[in-house]
Amino acid sequence: MSSPASSPGPVSKAPLRRICVYCASSTGTNEHVIAATEALARELVDRGIELVYGGGAVGLMGLIADTVMAGGGVVTGVLPTGLFPIEVAHAGLTKLTEVGSMHERKAEMIRLADGFIALPGGFGTLEEVAEVLTWAQLGMHAKPVGFLNVDGFYDHLLGFFDRCVSDHMLKPKNRDLVLCDADPGKLLDAFTDHQPVFEGKWIGLDKI
Repeated sequence: MSSPASSPGPVSKAPLRRICVYCASSTGTNEHVIAATEALARELVDRGIELVYGGGAVGLMGLIADTVMAGGGVVTGVLPTGLFPIEVAHAGLTKLTEVGSMHERKAEMIRLADGFIALPGGFGTLEEVAEVLTWAQLGMHAKPVGFLNVDGFYDHLLGFFDRCVSDHMLKPKNRDLVLCDADPGKLLDAFTDHQPVFEGKWIGLDKI
């Protein structure tokens, strides 16, 4: 019996025209994170890459949007109608798309973007980047996914991924789907160089 895991191969990828950034609605207290958020925004503007994000005006969400806009860049926000207080929505974006639910928001952000970066954040950031990694693992897209690992913020999570590999819960090639760097420019360079391979997530099916 053939299976997705038995026929890995390269998959095509789109040019990096828009990057979706998953980030917190809080700014936090780590000055390195704040500086890296602004640096990522400037890198996007310098490279002519548009920003796609969750549409908020507060926290790191507001900071990256404001910094991109101040540099003359293009920002598209995607926000669920009626879910957040009106003052949370960013009124000064290039485009603000309203959708009906959180599920629609995530799907629209994935559709619009050519790659995905997780800044330090909480439950929401983790949930969004985990979903887009799962979609990559399933071969549903060939877009790069990475963590801006500022000040070692994601060290423990990356260690968890390594444990998944060592315990045969995750294939090494699928672990390689996770790009990571503390420097925004180097992370975007890795996005440009990344050559995704669809391995299939099901461990052991190649023996059936």
